[in-house]
Amino acid sequence: MKAHLVAAGKFHDIDFARLELLKLLAEHPEIRTSVSSDYADTGSIMAADLLITYTCDLIPTPSQTDVLKSWLERGGRWLALHGTNAILRFADDGIVDTPEDAPEFTDLLGTRFAGHPPIAPYKVFVTRSDHEMTMGLRDFRVEDELYLTHRTADIDVLLHTSFTGRCDEFRESEWDVAEMPVLYERKVGKGGILYLTLGHCRGHYDLRPVADFWPHPQRCAWNYPIFYELLRRGIRWGATHRD
Repeated sequence: MKAHLVAAGKFHDIDFARLELLKLLAEHPEIRTSVSSDYADTGSIMAADLLITYTCDLIPTPSQTDVLKSWLERGGRWLALHGTNAILRFADDGIVDTPEDAPEFTDLLGTRFAGHPPIAPYKVFVTRSDHEMTMGLRDFRVEDELYLTHRTADIDVLLHTSFTGRCDEFRESEWDVAEMPVLYERKVGKGGILYLTLGHCRGHYDLRPVADFWPHPQRCAWNYPIFYELLRRGIRWGATHRD
């Protein structure tokens, strides 16, 4: 089995996430993994059975998006994590915009990032208990970025949270939503996407050029065994749905 990992982007400890994901993939000796820092290696993507992405503000070109769609339609499995759907623009007034700059990409993913409140504990609910990703799991609490997203396509929500409040750093600041996806599946042709919004991490130097030094490294969901369980299940989901 072949896997391809895209780990790159802004404002996160990408090196930490890349290493942790590679260690999880290494638990499967039958998986051979290639790695890149963008979507340009379309040959490796097309050759892969499983694509894993841990990115932030890293957007494929339209032609690369076409490759991703074609690969999914023929049976590829994509485990998309955390900021994969995030597009960030810092406006002159200091507020973060999340524009619709790549609609083909976010339409393919099924959601578009719109903001998050300050990192704090929140509860995650099991929406569907009959899915292989959630079977046997119970509701849990986690401290992480609570991702607020807009749906751009039909998705099957497996885990969700709720949020009422403000996100003052972002243009869309006021929210009142009863079911915000935390984990969902989206079918695309013979393939599919599994999107898990958990997994923020940041080291001392990952906010450059916005800030030279971040005093408190953050690991968030990476501190919780349930997150690693979901990642392991996601890898198994990709490994067991091949043609």
